[in-house]
Amino acid sequence: MTRTTSPRLRPRHQASPQTDRLLAQPWAGLGGLLLATAAFFALALGTGSTTTSLLILGPISTYALPAVAVIAFWWNDWPGARLSRPWTGLTDTILVAAAAVGLTLAGQAVIERPDVRAVFEAYRGPGLPVTFPATLPLAGAAFAAMLQLSLVCERWPLAGLGRIKSGIAALVLSWAIGAGAYFLLASLSQLPASQRAATGLHNPGGPVAAPDFGAALIAVGVWQAVFFLAWHGWPVSTITRRALRLLAGNGLVIGLGTLTYLTLRDLAHWAPDAISAVCGCIIGAVLVVAMLFDGWPAALLRPGPSRALTLALTALTALALNRALAAYADSVHWTRATPDDWITTAALSFAGAGIILHTGIGLRWPFIPKTTGLEKKFELAVLRQVVLPGKPVIPGGPAAPGPGGAWAPDSACRAASRRNSPCA
Repeated sequence: MTRTTSPRLRPRHQASPQTDRLLAQPWAGLGGLLLATAAFFALALGTGSTTTSLLILGPISTYALPAVAVIAFWWNDWPGARLSRPWTGLTDTILVAAAAVGLTLAGQAVIERPDVRAVFEAYRGPGLPVTFPATLPLAGAAFAAMLQLSLVCERWPLAGLGRIKSGIAALVLSWAIGAGAYFLLASLSQLPASQRAATGLHNPGGPVAAPDFGAALIAVGVWQAVFFLAWHGWPVSTITRRALRLLAGNGLVIGLGTLTYLTLRDLAHWAPDAISAVCGCIIGAVLVVAMLFDGWPAALLRPGPSRALTLALTALTALALNRALAAYADSVHWTRATPDDWITTAALSFAGAGIILHTGIGLRWPFIPKTTGLEKKFELAVLRQVVLPGKPVIPGGPAAPGPGGAWAPDSACRAASRRNSPCA
């Protein structure tokens, strides 16, 4: 996971973990890329073929993303954090896998007639429900809402509930928002009524066709990633008043996402699946540049040039990722999906899940040396929320900046630093 805070806002007494992570680049990023690639192929070919993996593991991996976000952003790796690496990542990964299946079943129950076998079977007889692609818009809406709560809204006000309760509340609220948006806006009218009736699909009857609804969500995700992962919350992080900052952040992300979707649809005349594929590759590129490589080498520069170089590296990576995935997708014979469908799922769900699991949950094992308890607690805080002036990093952690912008750790952290243990 990348740092989501401006360098000028980082505690000076905690500079070494950040410096060590950058000094470990690019080798730590390359090692992480190898692990993420292995996870990608495990998902992309996990059922024995590309097509069946898309139809079965595509929805499951997409529904896994909100669970990954809860563990990484809200629970600080609990329950795996009780164990040493690599058991931290393995334990949390098992929990994510179980949650993914459960959430896929729940999504299917909301969208169509419940059928457990549909989650694990790619090809079924006429009139039997399937999870791809019908359940994907709801999964995308829930994950978009989760990122909005976690990054754009700075986990406010749910963070006050405590670590475990806040994560559960965030998952429930993101699903409520996602389902509300789906039933309010999405429509399945493009499908014949007889087909919907046979599989038990519920038509929300909204004004936006389901493929367009999904494409618009991914366009919003582009700006969530650029502003709050690649650029660490800039420019809204310069606003000191929280109410204005949250309004500006939400308006900026949703407004630009909507504008991006409308521009590509109406001016460029792109189909929804093409919009989703391109925007998905941009998000995947942000994860590679800003999370796997910690923004290196741009992070070594001053803020302005750093942001410009990060954006350029993201664009180049997105282009390379899109062309590589498209070259493979075009060589596959598709029946129930299109090449762009696979590119979207591959860039977002298959690659994205692997990257976040490695950096945000596995804590980059084995490519980053084990941190002390205090360093780990600060690193998790930096990775999981946008730290702003006058705001503590975590309860019991470093306090607000002191005079002259210097960070003043509270007494608990000063004592913890001396005994090399976490803040109380």
